[in-house]
Amino acid sequence: MRFTELEIPEEVQQGVVALGFEELTPVQEQAIPLALLGKDVAAQAQTGTGKTAAFLIALFTKLLKKRQSTSTNPRALIVAPTRELVVQICEDAKGLGGACGMKILPVFGGVDYEKQRKALQDGVDVIVATPGRLIDYAKQKVFSFNHIEVLVIDEADRMFDMGFISDLRFILRRLPSFDKRQTMLFSATLSPRVMELAYDFMNNAEKVDIEPEQVTAERVDQIVYHVGMKEKLPLLIGLLDEPMAAGRVMVFANTKRETEYVTLVLQANNFKAAQISGDISQAKRMRILQEFKDGKLNILVATDVASRGIHIDDVTHVVNYDVPQDAEDYVHRIGRTARAGASGLAITMADENLVFHLPAIEEYISAKIPSEIPAEALFRWKYQRPQLKKKTPPHRKQAGKSAGHKPSSARPRRRKPSSPSGKKP
Repeated sequence: MRFTELEIPEEVQQGVVALGFEELTPVQEQAIPLALLGKDVAAQAQTGTGKTAAFLIALFTKLLKKRQSTSTNPRALIVAPTRELVVQICEDAKGLGGACGMKILPVFGGVDYEKQRKALQDGVDVIVATPGRLIDYAKQKVFSFNHIEVLVIDEADRMFDMGFISDLRFILRRLPSFDKRQTMLFSATLSPRVMELAYDFMNNAEKVDIEPEQVTAERVDQIVYHVGMKEKLPLLIGLLDEPMAAGRVMVFANTKRETEYVTLVLQANNFKAAQISGDISQAKRMRILQEFKDGKLNILVATDVASRGIHIDDVTHVVNYDVPQDAEDYVHRIGRTARAGASGLAITMADENLVFHLPAIEEYISAKIPSEIPAEALFRWKYQRPQLKKKTPPHRKQAGKSAGHKPSSARPRRRKPSSPSGKKP
């Protein structure tokens, strides 16, 4: 099905053309017609399948049917679990809805509180937000939930994983009743807990299921390399040095410590790499992502906290330096590549400690991932090791200070006793 066959306003069609969209993806073909009819939709869709465009087209179409001036009463709310996802949705919304004349505002923590507050007070049509700061502003009556016509919950399963579900329920209870608004929910899996949320807060939602073979993005080639723990870095450097040299690569590890070390090794070997994890400041995180988008960096090393929030086109390769311990994380990781109709390659390094997670992943995606032992030519055994700064434990630092301190040889002066009356004699 082509986008020209959809009955959408001219302003939205202009955005579709500007972004070069022609054919609908499976998720779009099932979800958009239902949403255009005004029905609530609960769709299973992972990132990279076009779900963002699906709910934005439906959202803009509904708001344009009844045009209103911008005010402190937003008409649409999109809730997402991560700041990166909020930023990406806003960028997509501005591209797709550029001709719609609507003010779209991102709301999330880690940036200027008063600046966001003033932007809300100045008026907004569509809010894209993480739950925490949105609730702060709502409690202060900076804006009102009372006029929300369209609600989108993106990556609902991640809301549960990150502990946001109580906040989400807080928001849902303050919106107009489900028969007075349209709700669209998107999730990588329509698990019982996600569907319970749909039953509680949606109006007889139409369920959109993606076939099991489509759980992972269709154009991602996948391969597993069986290696030992000590072979992973030489293999990664070899892959980045030749087969992936001209690509834009995301490398995923299971722990922050591992991402830090891998990044240091890559930087020591003159690769343009940076690390992103949960404890990096928002300003630094946004700077790194922008540099990755602009091509100043071509390798991003990340933990799973970033795997669902990063939406960057033209990522050519994903490397699972560690096999993820959760099958869903595998799907979200490899979904960083093969976006917007492009193709990509996902390589997983299965070492002796983590290889036993593979069967659960293959069962989840309903497919056997091709595997092989990498050719010797792919390894770079000689590489520069980073110089690590040794951190002295706090108790040793204290001991060192005590050892280096020379006690005074002078005897302490004795205090003269005062007279009983308290006066000097």
